[in-house]
Order: sequence, then C-alpha cells, then structure tokens
Amino acid sequence: MNKPNVILICVDEWRGDCLGAEGHPHVQTPHLDELAGRGARFRHAYSATPTCVPARVALFTGQSQERHGRVGYEEGVKFDDVHPVTLQGEFGRAGYQTQAIGKLHVHPARNRVGFDDVLLHDGFLHFARKGRRDFKFFDDYVPWLRRQPGVTADEEYFDHGAGCNSTVARPWDKAERLHPTSWTGTQAVEWLYRRDPTAPFFLYLSFHRPHPPYDPPRWAMDMYLDLPAFKRRLGDWEHHFESVRTNGNHQLAFGTLSEAVTHRARAGYYGLMTQIDMQLMRVFEALNEFGLAEDTIIAFTSDHGEMLGDHDFYRKAVGYEGSARVPFIVAPAPNDPAARRGGVVDEVVELRDVMPTLLDLAGVPVPESCDGRSLARFVRDSPVDGPDHAPWRQWLHGEHVYFGQSLQWVTDGHVKYLWASEWGTEELFDLDADPGEMHNLAPVPEHAELLALWKGRLIADLTGREEGFVHDGELVTGATVVTMLSHARALAGS
Repeated sequence: MNKPNVILICVDEWRGDCLGAEGHPHVQTPHLDELAGRGARFRHAYSATPTCVPARVALFTGQSQERHGRVGYEEGVKFDDVHPVTLQGEFGRAGYQTQAIGKLHVHPARNRVGFDDVLLHDGFLHFARKGRRDFKFFDDYVPWLRRQPGVTADEEYFDHGAGCNSTVARPWDKAERLHPTSWTGTQAVEWLYRRDPTAPFFLYLSFHRPHPPYDPPRWAMDMYLDLPAFKRRLGDWEHHFESVRTNGNHQLAFGTLSEAVTHRARAGYYGLMTQIDMQLMRVFEALNEFGLAEDTIIAFTSDHGEMLGDHDFYRKAVGYEGSARVPFIVAPAPNDPAARRGGVVDEVVELRDVMPTLLDLAGVPVPESCDGRSLARFVRDSPVDGPDHAPWRQWLHGEHVYFGQSLQWVTDGHVKYLWASEWGTEELFDLDADPGEMHNLAPVPEHAELLALWKGRLIADLTGREEGFVHDGELVTGATVVTMLSHARALAGS
C-alpha cells in the first residue's frame, strides 16, 4: 500500500472554541467544519506552554515541556542544539518529501529544522528592526510582496500601522491577494505543482494569523462588526492579578480597554479566521484537482489561543481556556477504511500528541524521544495491541513563566486547578458547569476535597523540579524560576 500524504495545518493564536463545529455563535468556518466531519474533533485539546516558541517545540518534537525544556517564551535557543529529533525529520527518514510554508519561529530564522525546504513568513518585524537588515535574510513573503505589480520596493505588511501584538484592528490596506494569509494559501497550491510526484509528502502549512495584526480583508471584518456589542465579563478571582494591571494600553496583557476597542478587535480576529478558512478551501480543492485528496491525512491545530478580553486578559501565556485551549482536528485519508468520521473525542490531549499521531497514521515508527501519545485509537476503528491502548492520561500539566513567576495548571478538560508560584494564588474551576471560568471554587469549603485532589496532582507533576516548587510534599510560594534558556540548555547537555 502506498504511504499516505500528510498535511499539518497550524494557525497562530486561534482559540479552541472558535469553530462552527464547536457551536460558536458567531465565527463562520464552513470548510474546517467539513474537515471535522471527515475525521475526529478533540474537544479538550490544549497547548501546555501557550506561546509561539515553546508550543511549536512541542509540536515538532512530540515532547512535554518537562522533556523539551521550554517552560516559557524566550528567543535565542538554537533549535537543532536542543531538539535533534523532529516530526519532519522522521517523515524525511521514511522517504517523505518535507516542506514548510509560513511560520516556523525558530532560531536562527533560516534554520530548516529538518525540512527539505522552507518558504518563510514568521510575521515578526523585530528581526528587521535590529539593524534594519534586508528582509531576504529572514522572510520570503515581504520580498515576494515587493515584486508584485503596483507595489513599491519598500512596502511591507506593517504599513497600515496595526501592531503585531496590539488590539488595534483595521481592514487590510492592499489587494486581498497580497495578504500574508492569501500568500500562504497561494504558495501551498503552487508547491503542489513542484513537489516530487514519486514520493509521498509531509506539508507543514503554517498561517501567521489570526495572531495580530487584526487586519483581515474588509469583507471579512465587515462580517463581524455588527455582532452584539462586546461586554466586559469578570469572575470572582481576577483580583489575583491586580499588581500587573495596565489599563488602556493597546498592547496590554491584563487590564481594561474600552468595550468598543475590544469589539473591533474581536471583529478583526474573527475575520482573520474566516479568511483562513477560505484559503484552506483553495488548498483542499487543489488536492482534489491533483488527485491527492483521497490519500492525504489532514490535521488542523493552533499553537495557542487568545484571551481576547476574557477576565480582562489579552494575548496568551496563561492557563485559562481562552489562552491554553486550542482547536484540534485529525482527518484520516478518505481511502482509509478504518477511519472514523465525525467523531468527537472527550479525552484531554496536547500538542505533544500531534507528532506520534501523524507518524502512527502514516505507518512511520514513533521515536522513543516522544512522550506525547498517538491518538490513532480515537480516529481509526482498527484496534492495535500494545501501548496505544493503555489507559489514557488522567490529566494534563501545563505551565508558563509570565508576570515574573511560573503560572502552573492541571486539567482533564472538565476540572482545572491553577497556581501562581510567586503569589501563591489558587483557582479551581468546574469547566462543565462553568466553562467561562467565572467562579473560583478553591476557597469554597464544600470543594475542599476536590481542591486537595487537583492540588495533589500538580504537586506530583512538580516534585523534583529544579526550581524547588515542592518541598516536603507542599507547594512552595516564591520558588526560584529558572530561565527557559538555561533550562533548555541544561536538558541539551544532560
């Protein structure tokens, strides 16, 4: 039997609840909804370290943060020095042609990290601002943009003034075909013409959006400007973060903005999602036209979510649902007779599970370096003896260094416990009864037993960590937080 092709679609900053298939009341994603109907949708998928760099390390290595060492966001760690075994590298070893298009966010910027070839658009201008270097050194999209008819030699995607970490939203200022999202879709279709027809392929198709700038084409933004007005919603626990509040800052992490500003940011954010969905339809149609659709596995996920004003939070890095929960769809090849169609999976899963899942579905051995687990048991009907059918994980441990401390959390998708290492604050949520995380059960005496159970699970995960989070079986407030750089390098040398 021929090896199936594999496409991994990764978007940036897409909340787990923002799919029509998830029952979202406003976001329109018809083509992703159809993809979910062709495979399995995972309702409780998370990014255990929810920012760009550590999340993509988990995606590429199949490892938890305890193993890959990236416990927060930090630039400057050479990827190959720390992470030699990758998803793309294993596909390459199995005879696949491997291609990345879009965002990688690795160091150094032009590192192919195991891919045969990369067409790059990371969407960050700090590379350029450091010495005003030529975009050609670290980006393929902007040089392409400047070669297009009617575009000047110094234009870039940032000309409209909406920032890469800002809540300011406005429509795209150029022709839609010039948008980075359209470029990514176009490059994917054009690559299908250039691929090696004698080999199966692994394509990593990585969209920078819906990460800011919130700059969809005007039609896409207009779809969502007339939604019911955004209303600020607070729970009974946000006072834990008062010391880091920065009200009115359009690049804030925690604080208040006018409801009108957030309403417009939401329209831009949702508009970018619908634009991506349309570009994915182009890719799916191209697969049909090339006769590849029936033999191609497709997975869709995001590196993390976006708080988008929930509880006065914006951006990501925290363990709350808007930030840490991500969409995750796996559609086996249509010609796979054992594939389940339209399945909805309740188990808790994480980005580390993507690598072993795709390798397993393609019949490629999963390396021992992975501590993620294959989800093939949930997307195919044919049972396989062995560890694939061992009991699934009871809970997931996530963390991120943020606000000068380590924000820790554990969840099974139904209950969540969160602890801040410097402040010692605790939150406990019943996600089934309270999906918006409005009511903190940690201080409620009636829930003391549930609190002890979930706190104990976090203690079990943190026992023995070099930071000293646990002493004599108890969480230690004020434990030293190591930098991500030193932690990752320490693991590399071990």
